[in-house]
Amino acid sequence: MNKIKLMEVCGTHTMAIAKSGIKAILPESVELVSGPGCPVCVTSQSDIDKAIAVSGIKDVIIATFGDMMRVPGEKESLAQAKSRGKDIRMVYSCMDALSIAKDNPKKRIVFIGVGFETTSPTVAATIMEAKRQKINNFFVLSCFKLIPPALYAVSNSDKVKIDGFICPGHVSVIIGTGPYEKFAACCKKPCVIAGFEDTDILVSIKRLVEMIKARSYKAEIEYKRAVTKNGNTKARKILASVFDVAPGQWRGIGIIEKSALKINKRYASFDAEKEFDIKISATLPKKGCMCGEVIQGIIYPNECKLFKRTCTPRNPKGPCMVSSEGACAAYYRYGK
Repeated sequence: MNKIKLMEVCGTHTMAIAKSGIKAILPESVELVSGPGCPVCVTSQSDIDKAIAVSGIKDVIIATFGDMMRVPGEKESLAQAKSRGKDIRMVYSCMDALSIAKDNPKKRIVFIGVGFETTSPTVAATIMEAKRQKINNFFVLSCFKLIPPALYAVSNSDKVKIDGFICPGHVSVIIGTGPYEKFAACCKKPCVIAGFEDTDILVSIKRLVEMIKARSYKAEIEYKRAVTKNGNTKARKILASVFDVAPGQWRGIGIIEKSALKINKRYASFDAEKEFDIKISATLPKKGCMCGEVIQGIIYPNECKLFKRTCTPRNPKGPCMVSSEGACAAYYRYGK
């Protein structure tokens, strides 16, 4: 039988696999590669440049999670814009950004919304709360992505052949197994939703290999202590109340249909893209940076010529080295 190639589609899994040295104990017949499971990493460079452009508008405060601060845009990062005097603040939740809006009624506060189905429900709930409290100086730049469409994109790619997927535990708490079941049956790729302990990941790998050998294309839950078949229906209802599904631009992959969340008409007054009419011309990626190939599982981080040379955590050239869930950061920290 040919070598079995499995992809973990979660940045937390990527870091856990690297830290525990799981790849070193796998047989040569099983290969693990990282996929588009780090939300910071898959955020397009144009979205970073949009955020930086908004930070330059008078009386605007940008609120963002820490990982986003150092991701390079075409010319600079949010951290570099902050060093030039722009009011850019790191927050731990979207509610923190809403509090900033209440404390600064004469300024417009823009929260940079990055994440998957795990993060987006809390942001949707914050937007609903802003409407309830009639806070009209709070906005969200929605860069949210959906995991299942990315699985189809990777599976249909002619650049890499993936035999099975280790699916993200956090996202699956929200969406359940339904989307994976449809994907597994359609693309003939087995899926296992895994927890984050070493044993969780190893059990999931074993089960995927068994299904691949048996040509059984199903979606199973290993992470049963947190994930249920139906997921969190309340969270999905909140998402559907605030967001519409739209095409999304993914770093390295391009546009994936029905893979992004954009604020709907009912809550359009909180949409930063409508408030500021942001227009960004096509931006050039960092020369030599291969983050796009890394998050598609086409190459390993150490195959990028910039890795550990000009690209380090102190001087990152791409988001995969910035994010705490990035594959390049994992390789840099824990080695091959």
